[in-house]
Amino acid sequence: MRIGRSISPGVQARVVVVTTDAGFEDSVRATFSASAQIGLDVVQRKLSARDQIDVAGASVVVIDVDAGDAAELAALERLMAQIGNWPPVVAITQSFDEAVARRLMQMRVADFLVKPVPPVELAQTCARVAKKPASAEAAEAQIFTFLPAVGGAGVTTLAVQTAMLLLNSGARGKTATCLVDLDFQHGSCADHLDIEPRLNLGEIEPRPERLDRQLLEVMLSQHPSGLAVVAAPNRPAEMRLFDPDVVTRLLDLVSSHFDYVVFDMPRTWFSWTDSVLLGSNKLFVVSEMTVPGLRHAKQLVEAIRERLGDGPKPQVIINRFEQKLFSTGLRRADIEQALGEDFAASVPNHYNLVREAIDRGVPLDEIKPGNKITTQLKKLIFPQLGGKAAKLPASDGSDGKKLKLSLVRS
Repeated sequence: MRIGRSISPGVQARVVVVTTDAGFEDSVRATFSASAQIGLDVVQRKLSARDQIDVAGASVVVIDVDAGDAAELAALERLMAQIGNWPPVVAITQSFDEAVARRLMQMRVADFLVKPVPPVELAQTCARVAKKPASAEAAEAQIFTFLPAVGGAGVTTLAVQTAMLLLNSGARGKTATCLVDLDFQHGSCADHLDIEPRLNLGEIEPRPERLDRQLLEVMLSQHPSGLAVVAAPNRPAEMRLFDPDVVTRLLDLVSSHFDYVVFDMPRTWFSWTDSVLLGSNKLFVVSEMTVPGLRHAKQLVEAIRERLGDGPKPQVIINRFEQKLFSTGLRRADIEQALGEDFAASVPNHYNLVREAIDRGVPLDEIKPGNKITTQLKKLIFPQLGGKAAKLPASDGSDGKKLKLSLVRS
């Protein structure tokens, strides 16, 4: 038996809610009852029951799931596989921890909230995820993550330049691109770009659910090029362990509102690192051309594979590569032998060019167009096009109707 019903005349959006919590059901009905344009279907049963849920024509599906019940999580996983990229699913849980966050991200739910859920928070979340077009796969952000194998490998330089290349890769101008500095203790993305970091983690941490699009806009830094940057002020004398929910929500929010996202990761492995790496489309491990550097890169790749399983495949970039004719040091053949198929590319050393770009807060191409560093990065970022910039689909919403759920009771 299929549970659900079709949209009535005059209804522009349909919200399907699955719950056995009478209090949550009352809150949901009060939240969405203010507008006749919103149709609400409440399914009063556990997700793990045998009856199939009818999500055809739904704008948003809200699932009240018991995160401690393996059967319910398995049922949610089956539902996500069944519906694919649309409609978006918002998971509601009674509790939240690292394991739950990882499982939900692997399922690719649109968002998740923890009870008690304020009505306005539920309404805003549904409105945000429902804005995705029906071709959600094309609208999904492409995420590039740079992870250092050793200190001082130049990860930030590569992340910044990659973000700049992605920013200018659109066929009709600049794309929506965001650079996120996740090194909250020693991050230097803002310094490289000569902008002020505005991410206030102290304000978000007590209530991670407050982090929405409006608050993110306040905490975004803007580079004159048009690149959006999420970076927090340095706290070199503080070693703070942030709630993984803070970083997970930040990842989800940024990925929902930009075409491209570039993460500059710290070398230290935190409780939220797995979640970030699992959400990546491209994962680059950056090292240097030394024997210890190659060893650390190989060890890190093996550790990532062990932890992430079938997650994104890590690829190693050897930065500041130099090959002198009569040198007795490491050669490219040595790197290829040590790293095997994990070796992605070597980025040439051009210290004076990089130093000038950092001092001026501009991309490398602005100082020397067509330089060897950006040429190599283009081959890594756009391999399918031979190093040429990718062409993004139109993002004006013409390829799918965007349903708005703004008429709700706050």
